[in-house]
Amino acid sequence: MEQERHAEKSRVVEEGIWVAGEALKKAPDLRGVPTGVEGLDELFYKAEIKDGKVVKKPLGGIPAYAVVNLTGVSDTGKSLMVEQYTIKQASRGEAVAFITVESPAPFVTMSLKERATAMGVDFSEIEDKIILIDAASHASLRENLPNLFATLAYAIKNYKVRHTVIDSVTGLYEAKEMMARTIVRQLFNFMKKWYQTAIFVSQKRSGHEELTAEAAGGYAVSHIVDCSMVLAKELITSRITANLYKKEIGEIVRLFRIDGCRMCGHDTRTHFMEITETGLVKIGKPIGQ
Repeated sequence: MEQERHAEKSRVVEEGIWVAGEALKKAPDLRGVPTGVEGLDELFYKAEIKDGKVVKKPLGGIPAYAVVNLTGVSDTGKSLMVEQYTIKQASRGEAVAFITVESPAPFVTMSLKERATAMGVDFSEIEDKIILIDAASHASLRENLPNLFATLAYAIKNYKVRHTVIDSVTGLYEAKEMMARTIVRQLFNFMKKWYQTAIFVSQKRSGHEELTAEAAGGYAVSHIVDCSMVLAKELITSRITANLYKKEIGEIVRLFRIDGCRMCGHDTRTHFMEITETGLVKIGKPIGQ
């Protein structure tokens, strides 16, 4: 009887059925969004057929409208990278919503101004293109997703926002990691609905393997988003790793890898990464070159 009752309540959701040709008409063109991070944009590709052969063509940045997971343990350059991304988009004339969950908005703005200067950008010329949503200072945003969505939707509509950064998404499910997958799924769906190109910063526990995309909250983030980029650092403590990385014992090596991207092709190698003295992240050569 119980099964029959459930069967009677079932219905066909016709609006959930798409013919691929019709769905493709609604899909955006595949194009790259420059990140402002030296060495990163050329690591994403798209395939084209030329003279009957499949060729790889550089995309020129992360895929437009992608939701990207940027993860790593502390002090690996995650916030620096999203700040560079924010400055780059603002300098292109495109508005960015920067949801700060860790640090109050005035302090993040100070960091953004420093990043702009390091990138050779006059912050006063782009400051109106950066819209900060201060979830760090307001628990009503940090702990209430409907409030956060309503506030972000308001910003998107009123400031014509095309890019959203969350630093960090992990802070939205502190002490409730069982809800991580649900929260990330809702955020992902929101970004798709509003056609945002988005980067979610997620924190890795120090116990996680350095170059995996697993973030605090388990695999919730990396399994839902379109693309994952992993930052890592390693202290050289043995002659074996010193020879591998061509560094001296006692040095710190920073590493970068694209863990996956379902919207386009990408470089699959692990690359050296650098944080300059002016606080800019640069992606270097692959290990072994």
